Amino acid sequence: MRYKTLGNTGLAVSEICLGTMTFGGKGFWTAIGQLDQSVADNIVAKALDAGVNFIDTADVYSEGVSEEITGQAMKNSGRPRTDIVLATKVFGSMGTGRNDGSSSRGHIMDGVKASLKRLGTDYIDLYQIHGTDPITPVEETVRAMEDLVRQGHVRYWGISNWQAWRITKALGVADKHDYAKPVTLQAYYTIAGRDLEREIVPLLESEKLGLMVWSPLAGGFLSGKYAREGGGPNDARRVTFDFPPLNKDRAFDCIDVMREIAEARGVSIARIALAYVLNKRFVMSVIIGAKNTEQLDDNLAATEIELTSEEMEKLDAVSALPAEYPGWMLTRQQEAQFARLAPLKK
Repeated sequence: MRYKTLGNTGLAVSEICLGTMTFGGKGFWTAIGQLDQSVADNIVAKALDAGVNFIDTADVYSEGVSEEITGQAMKNSGRPRTDIVLATKVFGSMGTGRNDGSSSRGHIMDGVKASLKRLGTDYIDLYQIHGTDPITPVEETVRAMEDLVRQGHVRYWGISNWQAWRITKALGVADKHDYAKPVTLQAYYTIAGRDLEREIVPLLESEKLGLMVWSPLAGGFLSGKYAREGGGPNDARRVTFDFPPLNKDRAFDCIDVMREIAEARGVSIARIALAYVLNKRFVMSVIIGAKNTEQLDDNLAATEIELTSEEMEKLDAVSALPAEYPGWMLTRQQEAQFARLAPLKK
């Protein structure tokens, strides 16, 4: 297991982050996972034994039950609280009231109290805004997170599923008022969905935000269990919850190349898909979810795979993004600029 810093901070987090969306199974979330406390205890303990020190959950997962199970599993592991970097999220609706979901100051303050209670802890290492709020001013959200950091309820804060311009605005507001800045972005990224590379990745690298990748297997689609001719396992998650959206023809093209590499190495296609994402320099940590310890073991083993430059070139080529403006113009203009630095020909 390798470790990186949590964005531009000094806190070390494992390159694999254990996601707990499969814990609980209440309401809508039964389609994703229904793990009870005993199974969750085994998964958490095994992940920690493998060197994982980073756990991610959210208040909306199983309507709060995931946080309860996660907090108890941490205690049952016997590990000191300081050995675990705990992340959770706020934004989604947690009730039927008009103010039971948003990134408003009111909902954030209510949400952190409820999450702390469910998790059974007195602080959250990384508190994340779980989505884009088109109503609440960014300034209000940033100030609320600043206050939580100053109060000690939250050590660091981050964002999830935000546009590049909104991230930039949050950084600007924080810089202007000397508030705590967001240090991470949690976003969707896979070999079959590299859209993040267009605008957001350059921003993250420029401002030194850490990228936490969710659904690196595209909701299980890149596990190798699906056939181009149609169909997959009857108990597969995408049978009842076909998400996140992706171009399946392009995804199958990626799977074909990954299968070739996987068979040559004697490993699963899922491991190659995870190894590809882990190999990207801008990725801080990859979130994996597991329904059993066997699946967890296979995912964790992806950290042991060192893809060759030739393998990465094949995977990059088959998954390349279609040309899009202003990207194709930037490429053309950058070539001319870099040419200015080329050695003089005699």
